[in-house]
Amino acid sequence: MTERHLATLTTLRADGSPHVVPVGFTWDDDLLVARVIASRSSAKVVQARAGRRAALSQVQARRWITLEGSTRVLEDPASVRDAEQRYAQRYRVPRENPERVVIVLDVDRVLGGDWPHPLPPSPYAT
Repeated sequence: MTERHLATLTTLRADGSPHVVPVGFTWDDDLLVARVIASRSSAKVVQARAGRRAALSQVQARRWITLEGSTRVLEDPASVRDAEQRYAQRYRVPRENPERVVIVLDVDRVLGGDWPHPLPPSPYAT
């Protein structure tokens, strides 16, 4: 999750239908969170504010990983700056956007690939 690859973010609309969009994201190995920078009024931010389950999926040839968890949105300048710096390290310096916020995915389930850390059991595991 440090190589430059895009992913898809799947959030759920109020009616339960999926909303899937391509995104860049960064991974915080210490906090077990993924961050996506976005414009405040985007549909993905609207869905993330509702705190529903979401999934980030990254695919590269035969390698893939999906991160699942609940979402929240951070708007304070320090969190936005931190997320922009992380994004710049993985991808490129993001363009200027005064409406930028951070979607945080609190990961509690990981699918695909080897995973070095134990995560708490998902309440959605079957």
